[in-house]
Amino acid sequence: MARVTYYVVQPFIRDAEGDLVAGDAMEAPASNAAKHRAAFAVAAGDFIGAIAFARTGDPQFGDFDDAIILGKYGETPESVAFLE
Repeated sequence: MARVTYYVVQPFIRDAEGDLVAGDAMEAPASNAAKHRAAFAVAAGDFIGAIAFARTGDPQFGDFDDAIILGKYGETPESVAFLE
């Protein structure tokens, strides 16, 4: 199968203990859409932070390159394991 690029918004919320945790990731159709959705979600107060990123690879074999961060908005963790 051909390599494809996925554009994703990973939002973050605070749990009951006040820890920063990942919400449900949202796929976007393009890089600009991912950045816009992440920025808007934080500005609207839906999430405390969000990271827009792209990941390219072959989904048939599960072989993906490291994620490329397109933008960080609001409060986000210093390190996110799935992006590394």
